[in-house]
Amino acid sequence: MAGEQLKGRWSLNGMTALVTGGTRGIGHAIVGELAGFGATVYTCSRNQKDLDERLQEWGAKGFKVYCSTCDLSSRTEREELMNNVSSTFNGKLNILVNNAATVILRRATDLSAEDFSRVLGTNLECPYHLCQLAYPLLKAFRSWKYSFYLICGW
Repeated sequence: MAGEQLKGRWSLNGMTALVTGGTRGIGHAIVGELAGFGATVYTCSRNQKDLDERLQEWGAKGFKVYCSTCDLSSRTEREELMNNVSSTFNGKLNILVNNAATVILRRATDLSAEDFSRVLGTNLECPYHLCQLAYPLLKAFRSWKYSFYLICGW
């Protein structure tokens, strides 16, 4: 079924979403689809330049997207991200998409302890922690959707 036909049948107007890692790849596509169906989306990236470029792109399409830089391997930055999301959406979150992932293309024997911690922090700890942080916002809104997406690899 074509996208335009779906838009007539399915609407996310008035809904809010957080999509981690929304500037590239699957995350970029998810932000575009959610916003295209009417959701107001918040996304994050470690790279401000990527965020600025994507905001221009989404703005040109009339999408409502907010963003901030965030290193999701950092517990403190994840907490700050959720504070920003809560402030932006007035304590309301309907959709959480844990999309961000880190891949370090080296043999396991060549990974430093810092590399390993960054991968686990982003790919394993982050989705779990964000689910915990988002739960009060999701619970506050009775009709919520919850997405748990995880990529883990080297």
